[in-house]
Amino acid sequence: MTVHALNELLLVCSLVLLVAVAAVRISSRSGLPSLLLYLGIGIALGQDGIFDVKFDNAELTQVIGYAALVVILAEGGLGAKWKEVRPVLPAAAVVSTVGVGISVGITASAAHYLVGLDWRQALIIGAVVSSTDAAAVFSVLRRVPLPSRITGVLEAESGFNDAPVVILVVAFSAVGPVEHWYLLIGEIALELAIGAAIGITVGWLGSLGLRHVALPASGLYPIAVMAIAVMAYAAGAMAHGSGFLAVYLAAMILGNSKLPHWPATRGFADGLGWLAQIGMFVLLGLLVTPHDLVDDFWPAVVVGLVLTMVARPLSVFLSLAPFRLPAREKVLMSWAGLRGAVPIILATIPMVSGVEGSTRIFNIVFVLVIVYTLIQGPTLPWVAAKLKIADDEAEADDLGVESAPLERLRGHLLSVDIPEKSKMHGVEVGELRLPAGAAVTLVVRQEESFVPSPTTVLRRGDELLVVATDPVRDKAEARLRAVGEGGKLAGWLAGYGHGVRYAGPSRACQAREALDGGRIRRPAGRQTGPARQEARTGRRRPHHRWYERASLIGRGSQAHQEALSAFTGAQGFLPVR
Repeated sequence: MTVHALNELLLVCSLVLLVAVAAVRISSRSGLPSLLLYLGIGIALGQDGIFDVKFDNAELTQVIGYAALVVILAEGGLGAKWKEVRPVLPAAAVVSTVGVGISVGITASAAHYLVGLDWRQALIIGAVVSSTDAAAVFSVLRRVPLPSRITGVLEAESGFNDAPVVILVVAFSAVGPVEHWYLLIGEIALELAIGAAIGITVGWLGSLGLRHVALPASGLYPIAVMAIAVMAYAAGAMAHGSGFLAVYLAAMILGNSKLPHWPATRGFADGLGWLAQIGMFVLLGLLVTPHDLVDDFWPAVVVGLVLTMVARPLSVFLSLAPFRLPAREKVLMSWAGLRGAVPIILATIPMVSGVEGSTRIFNIVFVLVIVYTLIQGPTLPWVAAKLKIADDEAEADDLGVESAPLERLRGHLLSVDIPEKSKMHGVEVGELRLPAGAAVTLVVRQEESFVPSPTTVLRRGDELLVVATDPVRDKAEARLRAVGEGGKLAGWLAGYGHGVRYAGPSRACQAREALDGGRIRRPAGRQTGPARQEARTGRRRPHHRWYERASLIGRGSQAHQEALSAFTGAQGFLPVR
């Protein structure tokens, strides 16, 4: 390649990227998944398109697609919140394995009996389209306000199910018939176990190193994080395990390890994820020949209809039966099984392997993804509204905490942004009650900075600089996040020492206290009457009971009366009976 050719290539690539970035704006307004617009750009550039670019290298597409998928899975893992994924991890694991098996069987049967494909081609299609696409799921779900239980299952499933599906597609595309299905299941289990072990190990070691080594520049942390995630994939794949599972788990551990300069790392990974999506979809659009899709349109519609209306719902309902989720949530999960570039990339595996009829398989999968993404993506918010599933709980915004290690001082500098809905608004600096060894050293407010006093009132939009020594760094961040979520009375009520605990609305029934002789203590024995009702419903009793009870007691120290007054306005505390 000459320098002149390189200049032309850079010009074309930069123009394509700018058009793709502009397409995101259209996607956000129309509700269409951006992947469709990227595919459209590729089709417009390719055969039968405006520029008529000839590209038919399926092997190169597969390699670049794998690389892009690694980056997308890493970005998704870094953004996964462990507190949301942990409760639904068993459900996500089951629907990613057992659910995939059910979906493959039903879809393959439809492709064989309704479309007329032979069993090998039908099994390949069944396996290829049974994988939900991480990029499509992440991009759509983060715009739809759904409960964390549903988004946790769907995002974890999209990160987990690529691994068993890739194993199945490779096995079905191999030369010769697949014998002894139970050996195939054992091979899948072994590869998943190897990938999980390597991913967890690499992620843990990487987070440990990054937390204790101060790099000379903040821009090195995002590079190191992505390098560790990619290394997990490579190590898992070379160990004959699931590299895709390894990279997702490693990235999830890194993303929940409170690494230094985390907002910068998150932004870097997000940008790489967008770049990977754009490149992958445009390349897939170049690979397809539009006039060849006409003959396979209706077979793709038939297979997709069975997949969407039969295979996916049955796989969700059967695999999640032990978890006792509401039926309407299972219906929404069935509809939210979005397909994207992953099935199209996997459809290149039989093309590279030389499977008979592989071009038709690719065309059917391509049309299926386009048609049903057009239907499912934009209608997902409408389906959620009809099922009356929405995240109506007004939760406080999570604090944006960025950490920078101070190696020579053996400490950390925490940069804390107070968001709009944070309950840290109105809290005095002294009421943060940071552990010894941590202090708020600077407040930046409306582009002006000043050294706060203990009585300085924090406001939404403020940026705090907190210096903490190594031993108390985690405690200081935990305390800051607790105040951001629960207000100044989060945790133990400081200043009185009476052991009144903040419990939050979901555990309100555990915070019942009794007032006795001017001091606060826990009652003994079983809960009866209204207390039992509160424990069962999780609802707090009206605040006016405080005034009734306070008027009856009418005694105790001044601190006791101040505690009563504070409790009447506190969020997350139970009134005392």
